[in-house]
Amino acid sequence: MNVIIPKSAFEFLKKLEKNNNRDWFNDHKKEFKVIEAEVKGVYSTIFENIKSHDDVDKLKMFRIYRDVRFSKDKTPYKTHFGCSFHRAKPKLRGGYYLHLTPNNQSFLATGFWEPNKDDLFRIRKEFEMDDQEIRNILSNKRFKSVWGNLLGDELKSAPRDFDKEHKAIDLIRKKQFIFTKKFTDKEVISEGFIKEVDNSFKAIRPYFDYMSDVLTTNLNGESLF
Repeated sequence: MNVIIPKSAFEFLKKLEKNNNRDWFNDHKKEFKVIEAEVKGVYSTIFENIKSHDDVDKLKMFRIYRDVRFSKDKTPYKTHFGCSFHRAKPKLRGGYYLHLTPNNQSFLATGFWEPNKDDLFRIRKEFEMDDQEIRNILSNKRFKSVWGNLLGDELKSAPRDFDKEHKAIDLIRKKQFIFTKKFTDKEVISEGFIKEVDNSFKAIRPYFDYMSDVLTTNLNGESLF
């Protein structure tokens, strides 16, 4: 039996978007709990699939409740389901994420969302010393056919103590190193979606292997472990 994202998940999220208040949610909480359990079951299947080709140690399905303490938007509930899949640190780096939301806005994301100060510096120094290996990965036809271009926030100019004229400045000034892949609602609820997710996550491995090697060695290429 194929595991699929239930169509009811998108139907519920659409209704929640129009009725994003505690009274409505409480009246429909039983319905939500059933759908949440079904979606978590799909996430669990994806997690087991990833474990067959990567060392992941946990999944985290994010709660539906929004943290509104510091937000101008005071609506109490998210209108999406999100889950991250964690690679076994410290030797393996990078992460997988699946975001489910209606209106053809679902997506996969992989990479490095918020590298800490030391990791960011190490990545930039690697690019400064030799950017050929990462460019070979990013320009590979099969890789690009799945993940497209490297995305993420970046500085307008060079980071401190880096040459703004360096040939790899386009990579060095980045603050995030991520890839995303979008899906329509029809694609998400199709029978082939789970396999497509797994194949996409498999395709990111050359990038993860490279970045993990960088982040677990010093500037001389010596292991930190």
